[in-house]
Amino acid sequence: MYQPAGTASRLLALLSLLQARREWPGPVLAGRLGVSLRTVRRDVERLRDMGYEITAGRGSIGGYRLDSGAELPPLLLDDDQVTAIAVALRAVPLAGAGVDEAAGRALATIRRVMPSRLRHRVDALQFTTLTADAPANPAGTADVTDDLVLLSTAIRAREVVRFDYTAEAVTRTGVEGAAATADLLRPPRRAEPHHLVASRGRWYLVAWDLGVADWRIFRVDRMALRAHTGPRFTPRTLPEDDVREFVAARFKGWSANDWPCRGKVVVDLPARAVAPFVEDGVVEDLGPDRCSVEVGSWSWVALAALLGRFEADVHVLQPDELRVAFGELARRFQRASEPGDRPR
Repeated sequence: MYQPAGTASRLLALLSLLQARREWPGPVLAGRLGVSLRTVRRDVERLRDMGYEITAGRGSIGGYRLDSGAELPPLLLDDDQVTAIAVALRAVPLAGAGVDEAAGRALATIRRVMPSRLRHRVDALQFTTLTADAPANPAGTADVTDDLVLLSTAIRAREVVRFDYTAEAVTRTGVEGAAATADLLRPPRRAEPHHLVASRGRWYLVAWDLGVADWRIFRVDRMALRAHTGPRFTPRTLPEDDVREFVAARFKGWSANDWPCRGKVVVDLPARAVAPFVEDGVVEDLGPDRCSVEVGSWSWVALAALLGRFEADVHVLQPDELRVAFGELARRFQRASEPGDRPR
């Protein structure tokens, strides 16, 4: 017999029983839970208040039936938790995990048993995930859930958003950077929102900034949204056809989604030891102890430094500029290693 340990535990046990079979007589539920029939009635009402549809039969021993979600384990989650789960499941197809269909079915199943209030909240949230990235961190989603829903709704409604931005200067790439600039931080900012993007555990808003008349990418966790949106707008055309290409290019600080300097080397390490550290590069297995790496960076010296971090010999395949950059980097490191080298 179940030993009650508090209302929350009892509700969870009751919901588990209701999901275990189609219908339960009230006295049987009371016996299984070790409570009175009156307590069962009160607990059923609590579950109904939480949004679960429970039908009660007529008569003194009328049965109880959970109308939806009988096959699903107990779903006692708050709004932010449900939204985080939905975000994670929607991001699965771009994670390369090979479980796209299962994730879609899981999201559909959870959506069916959600109270309408939560279902509308989840349906309101639409976003794009960068293909090469891991999904947005669900644990970090709860902190900005309300903002994500508001922004997603404004994107669909084509309404200007107003917000204070806590921080950061606009760099030449158009991504909000690390130093404050008073002339571009005049609260509230006004922008035409176009896309929500999840990338490497962070949320970004791609928008046309009306204050500077240019495209900007804002970090959502640094936005303090004003409660009311502004007038409707006609969406502008992004510089790139695909928002993923646009954001990836801006993150690289370049006009196209590619690095200005690209090179190819052979590293005397197995591919499995190198691949996790080459984010958007290409690693090819050349045997148990060697692999080729093709990757890009801002400059040739920066690329040489990136490839030189592996504790193994590196052999340049192409181009000659990368070979020269390794020589320059070696000279810098040599000077840094000399005891007399001090900043002036």
